[in-house]
Amino acid sequence: MNEPKISPDLISAHGLTPDEYGRILEIIGREPTFTELGIFSAMWNEHCSYKSSKKWLRTLPTEGPQVICGPGENAGVVDIGDGQAVVFKMESHNHPSYIEPYQGAATGVGGILRDVFTMGARPIAAMNALSFGDVSHPKTRQLVHGVVEGIGGYGNAFGVPTVGGEVRFDPAYNGNCLVNAFAAGLADADKIFYSAASGVGRPVVYLGAKTGRDGVGGATMASAEFDETIEEKRPTVQVGDPFTEKRLMEATLELMQTGAVISIQDMGAAGLTCSAVEMGDKGGLGIRLELDRVPVREDAMTAYEMMLSESQERMLMVLDPSKEAEAKAVFDKWDLDFAIVGETIAEDRFLIMHGGEVKADLPLSKLASTAPEYDRPWVATPIADALDFVPEIDPIDGLRALLSSANYARKSWVWEQYDSQVMADTVRVPGLGAGVVRVHGTDKALAFTSDVTPRYVKANPVEGGKQAVAEAYRNLCAVGALPLATTDNLNFGNPEKPEIMGQFVGAIQGIGSAVAALDMPIVSGNVSLYNETDGAAILPTPTIGAVGLVDSIDDLIAGDVRDGHFALMLGESDGHLGQSALLAEVFNRAEGDAPAVDLEAERRNGEFVRANRELINACNDLGDGGLALAAFEMADAAGVGLMLDASDTATLFGEDQGRYLIACSFDKAEALMVEATQAGVKLTSVGRFGGSDVKIGASQASLSELSELFRSSFEAQLG
Repeated sequence: MNEPKISPDLISAHGLTPDEYGRILEIIGREPTFTELGIFSAMWNEHCSYKSSKKWLRTLPTEGPQVICGPGENAGVVDIGDGQAVVFKMESHNHPSYIEPYQGAATGVGGILRDVFTMGARPIAAMNALSFGDVSHPKTRQLVHGVVEGIGGYGNAFGVPTVGGEVRFDPAYNGNCLVNAFAAGLADADKIFYSAASGVGRPVVYLGAKTGRDGVGGATMASAEFDETIEEKRPTVQVGDPFTEKRLMEATLELMQTGAVISIQDMGAAGLTCSAVEMGDKGGLGIRLELDRVPVREDAMTAYEMMLSESQERMLMVLDPSKEAEAKAVFDKWDLDFAIVGETIAEDRFLIMHGGEVKADLPLSKLASTAPEYDRPWVATPIADALDFVPEIDPIDGLRALLSSANYARKSWVWEQYDSQVMADTVRVPGLGAGVVRVHGTDKALAFTSDVTPRYVKANPVEGGKQAVAEAYRNLCAVGALPLATTDNLNFGNPEKPEIMGQFVGAIQGIGSAVAALDMPIVSGNVSLYNETDGAAILPTPTIGAVGLVDSIDDLIAGDVRDGHFALMLGESDGHLGQSALLAEVFNRAEGDAPAVDLEAERRNGEFVRANRELINACNDLGDGGLALAAFEMADAAGVGLMLDASDTATLFGEDQGRYLIACSFDKAEALMVEATQAGVKLTSVGRFGGSDVKIGASQASLSELSELFRSSFEAQLG
């Protein structure tokens, strides 16, 4: 088959700039082959090389006594005591999910699960953070249905509980939805598997499903903006098979028990290319591949297609040669492909053979660790003006507006399509705060949450970045968990625009300061840039996934609100309404600055909650919608009415940070007040739970009416 001639158009189609192509010519001293051009394109695109973000990612705190493995591997690893570790990561599948919602979302789940079990961990929990366009946009309903069905279809069939997440809507996502997938698993802390190859002349083994043409060029597609050619990109979306993935996990974990695995890498973005290069580069070795040995499911596949395919449910491993027969027997048992497709070599070469011909012969180290790195120009986001008006509304009317919004209505239609109970260790299901899963066979539990408020980040990237981490911290503390560490999924527009790059830089600065102050280092993550369509960017959306530890299930704050319980607010309130949910949903305005985040107060208040959990029956952090929405959510979940003393809009709907709403009995409330005085934190009585009505100041409505609105609005609009 004749390969295409290298031309400026072909170079551009591969996402390479003229300068980058010139750099390729300098590295190899000749014109690349078509396959070599594809390999450089795959390794040097934004999705794989982080060329616009590396400079800033290096500033993030990634270490701590609890961290076993930070960024750079398939997933992060954190010690949870007793010789155990939690392995977790969050990644995006945004572009594929917009083009083909079901498969895009499904393969996003599959990819993040592989990242976890490739490290030797059995997945125990999943979450997802989803951002869609305006509810009335003609494509939104299709995207919501396809994405939710894809996540549920893959996760449920694989057999991992989905225990949390978030769903938001904003016109900024009309042309580019976001699908961020999180997974966590358990492993023995001394049995973590890494991707760095070692030893010369060792077999390189292909594991899992066969290679097809699906997903060819997917990573390059994910590193470009959308335009009117979007439908042409549909073939670059992968197709997933959760049942094959389940078998792959069981085979991989069984294989790891044999001692056969020297190193192992998921075949994710850029498939065989990226997995082989990363293994070789991390180990300081070269790799020789014989593509004639690669299991394929389609005829006449070219070297280019095989190297760039992103077919799912595949792994690459460096094998102890003495264990070859034992390893092959494991994969034969699970009816999966096991093929020796190459070997490690001493030279710094990435040598690709196909049909007896050399299709690529490149210096391997130049493909990964020396990929281009840019210091993009950036401009700081201007400080927003203060609100030029004081929004006032009847409290019940304001609450109704939030409860009927797709952003704040109950999302049971979504999470009920996910199996949250499979594996029988889920302690707290989606719906109110962090999800909680028991560490099987122990009294310990792990809590999971994902958080970001994009309108805050757009108004003030530094404070918005801080707030995403702080809210994750609060959600974990609110269930009694000690926050351990975080993973980030940084979704932004085109970094070549200085104002977009400024959003990214500001958010990184805020995230970095918050994870340092709250002892929640970033141990893994993903950057997704070029989330734009026809030049219109998404809201900056740096999602933070966080994990916390509960030493004993008995220490969990269960969320048990009872008739007669007092409502206590922990933290300072100034009635900050800038960029608030009320402003957006009722007044259709996005104005003012984001609320400031006092990290010392966040830590102090979170530690108070954890230290006094035996006095707390239920706890909810105060975020979107402020006191009014948080109190109603607790009342609705318990099926009891609510009386709040305040009546002014700012107190009820302000979104000051660092605050919690606590429910407890009178005796416990008295004891908490004493503890708060001694700890130097502000704790205020704001009302009571009880009866069958919601009374806010002089305004009143029945709980049943508001609960019906809360529970039916999402499905009525999108279900």
